[in-house]
Amino acid sequence: VIVRGQTTAARQVAVKAETSAVVVSAPLRKGATVNAGDVLCELDPGTRGAQQAEAQARRNEAQSRVPEAQARVAEAQARLDETLIKLNAAQKLGEGGFSSQTTLATAEAAVAAARAALSSAEAGLNAAHSGIEAAEAAVASTQAEIDRLTLTAPFEGLLESDTAELGSLLQTGSLCAQVIQLDPIKLVGFVPETEVDRVSLGAQAQARLAAGDREIAGTVTFISRASDPTTRTFQVEIEVPNPDLSIRDGQTAEIAIASAGVEAHLLPQSALTLNDDGTLGVRLIDA
Repeated sequence: VIVRGQTTAARQVAVKAETSAVVVSAPLRKGATVNAGDVLCELDPGTRGAQQAEAQARRNEAQSRVPEAQARVAEAQARLDETLIKLNAAQKLGEGGFSSQTTLATAEAAVAAARAALSSAEAGLNAAHSGIEAAEAAVASTQAEIDRLTLTAPFEGLLESDTAELGSLLQTGSLCAQVIQLDPIKLVGFVPETEVDRVSLGAQAQARLAAGDREIAGTVTFISRASDPTTRTFQVEIEVPNPDLSIRDGQTAEIAIASAGVEAHLLPQSALTLNDDGTLGVRLIDA
């Protein structure tokens, strides 16, 4: 199956800022090789360090409130237990006629007040825990903001553009650098719908580049399940090793994809002929 296509980088990404700050790192020049995790742009932290310290102080303060809240809960529970004992005694005395209804009502009111105090203390403890969670969220938020100050390469590749210049202001979404990966490289072509069934995943393919008439080889790694609505062709991708990075992104290529063969006889072109009706025939020797 013969198709025309072009080479495409295996990966290509625009590394952009997620926050606003001034670049404080020297630029890397386009064409440089970078590894995953290499720093591309370093941004000025400004007051972010102070904001993180403040968030950590608030977290420590929130944590210090928990023991006090726990002590209040324990105290309220003890008072509730005490009032329950007194209520039980008042009820037994009342049953024997040794206590007045006023004393019993007072004991019941004390129990209700103790229960309310316990509920209040438990709410205070829950509020203390919520304060810790909110403070920890603030610490995580400030740390994430600090992490955004360092823009790194997501994978090994080449810089297709200079990184942002020292002293330039990057806003959220501003470009730091363009990184591409050329090893392996992909060949992308479009197969007509009449021949797409002849192409299979893993099939061997060869291509001739327009530049230098160079031949390369690879295997089919992707066949589109949906056709282009305009051309009714299906996209096919072929992965080709490119360790020396000599194949560039966007080169035109003529691709030949191997498909299932059929039995046939090899005939020279000189043995074929047409009769007066235009029917194809073969010249034979009558021995």
